[in-house]
Amino acid sequence: MKYELAIFDLDGTLVDTIDDLGAAVNHALSLKGLPLHGREEYRMMVGNGVRKLVLRAMPEELKEDSALLDSLLADFIAFYSEHLDLRSRPYPGIPELLAGLQAAGMRLAVASNKFQAGTDKIIRRFFPGIDFRAVAGGRDGVPLKPDPTVVRGIMEAAGVPAERTAMVGDSATDMLTAKAAGICGIAVSWGFRPSEAAAECSFRAATAAELGRLLLG
Repeated sequence: MKYELAIFDLDGTLVDTIDDLGAAVNHALSLKGLPLHGREEYRMMVGNGVRKLVLRAMPEELKEDSALLDSLLADFIAFYSEHLDLRSRPYPGIPELLAGLQAAGMRLAVASNKFQAGTDKIIRRFFPGIDFRAVAGGRDGVPLKPDPTVVRGIMEAAGVPAERTAMVGDSATDMLTAKAAGICGIAVSWGFRPSEAAAECSFRAATAAELGRLLLG
């Protein structure tokens, strides 16, 4: 087995969540009578945590209004927490990939910039049979990716060295996290911003089956 630990991004890597994320932000915006956005616009806004997502969705002239941002964020989280699995689905082959890696003895983990409660709920909803060693989402006081703190913490807890660890993601944020942590970065060709990920990765996988071959060696 080439790697002992595989750390996965969540949104855009394991699960296509863009429609539920966009619906939740649009709900928050609509409560304030603000302009809404479409799926392709939201693809370019996600990846750096929900606060940054909501900020990017705000009209340019209102972005300095921190009280409005706080209110929109609260409305987003309340709505998203109750509706995060209406349209979201794992990408093709991902459930089978995770089950196969687990059966082969690989340790699996998730490192996401999504808020922790939302990360936990999606993992429980779509991957109940997978024993992730860690499911790390965004938390107060912990820097988001591409800061490598969370990934290094997962590696330390799992007792796996850098040369036996891989980070899998769909964005440049994930690949820069891998570089900062000194581990292999594997970019997937699906997701939200795969071309950005491909520019920063060590390897690239076009399908879940190819990803499995890269990880298992």
